[in-house]
Amino acid sequence: MQTKPVTVAACLASKLKMDNLPFEIYVKIFCFLDYHHLAVAQQVCRRWKFVASNNALWSKLFKERWGGDHAAFYAPMGSKSWKDVYEVQDRCDRIGVGLKIIREGSDYYLVHQGEIQQHLGSRKDQEKVTAHSCHSEIDFTREGSLAEERSSRGILDKILFFIGDLEVASAEAKRRRVI
Repeated sequence: MQTKPVTVAACLASKLKMDNLPFEIYVKIFCFLDYHHLAVAQQVCRRWKFVASNNALWSKLFKERWGGDHAAFYAPMGSKSWKDVYEVQDRCDRIGVGLKIIREGSDYYLVHQGEIQQHLGSRKDQEKVTAHSCHSEIDFTREGSLAEERSSRGILDKILFFIGDLEVASAEAKRRRVI
């Protein structure tokens, strides 16, 4: 007899029945989820976020994907959790370990060795600033230097966003390239 994999939709449908289950039962159920569905489950409610953040779940996923040797080497230190370690290793696999500008949704980040170093901004924020600066008049006696600073910041943001878009486009082109 073949069993169907557990999906987040199935779990959501039965959420009302699950409200009174003990923590250990939740963990056993969540063990059947892959990392995408486990990340989605964290967004359902506080209780599911707490359960889906369980270190044992993320440790198991890490070991399944990269093996026990990697897990021993990359074991979390200090305040890091297995989920954090998993996210960093996954990001390294997807984009590499060098210094990169990446785009996730409309947000841009500076990433080094899989760790997000800095949030660079968002296209949405850039569009708001551009729209505001196009419709406002500048008083050159008092706000000249401020306007100049905003202008140079806007140019830097556009360059960073262009580099981020270029990185995304080149990564997609590399994946599609036939070897």
